[in-house]
Amino acid sequence: MVFADAKQRFSNRVADYMKYRPGYPAAIVDLLRDECGLRAEHVIADIGSGTGLLSEIFLKNGNRVIGVEPNAEMRAGGDGFLRDYKNFRSVEGSAEATGLADHSVDFVTAGQAFHWFEPKTARREFVRILKPGGWLAIIWNDRRLEETRFAREYEGLLQKYGTSYKSVKDSYPEVETIHDFFESADFFMRDFPNYQLFDLEGLRGRLRSSSYAPTEVHANYVPLMTELEKLFRENEQNGTVRMEYFTRVYFGRLPAGRN
Repeated sequence: MVFADAKQRFSNRVADYMKYRPGYPAAIVDLLRDECGLRAEHVIADIGSGTGLLSEIFLKNGNRVIGVEPNAEMRAGGDGFLRDYKNFRSVEGSAEATGLADHSVDFVTAGQAFHWFEPKTARREFVRILKPGGWLAIIWNDRRLEETRFAREYEGLLQKYGTSYKSVKDSYPEVETIHDFFESADFFMRDFPNYQLFDLEGLRGRLRSSSYAPTEVHANYVPLMTELEKLFRENEQNGTVRMEYFTRVYFGRLPAGRN
């Protein structure tokens, strides 16, 4: 599913996104080093780089990272967050039209952004900008939904009050989607544990950072926040609740002849 408003959805959520979205395990770098030969001198195009959460783990590895981000507010947030990394620059562009030179990057990455892409056009663009033998890594933080009462009831709130939750959730990448994108069985998948601890304000911010969360002027906002506080009070331990994720990494090469 391609969303007509994909490039604008987060314009009014940047502050919450920066403060309350989960980061990415450093183990991703180790995985790509071991399996894909990632080295510090490799250049990475981080597509849909947003506020820079994924870009940062590669910058810490010494890589030069080009953040490609279509949303001006998100891009500005990333520029501020990563301002101390001399190897980072951002460009206005999208998965379908990055503006990068042919065969100019060693890795293309996408963190929590793949579901906003138009697959066929994005695939052609990735093949174009990747050097021969380059790698693609699609990375996704997914909440664990069934392991705790808190996780199940939080999911229920999203289903009840989220303004477009089902359509967004249905677009999240699954193995079949990734297989179609690679047009090949020659890709790999690894999972890593991840989590966040939230106080009440942090939990509110985490929810507000989601594109499907109602804004303050929406009729669903007040009842949602009322039930969210109740859920927090019923599940907090020592003033926090724990949100569990798995971080999934799909990685492989794109056969150049099939674009």
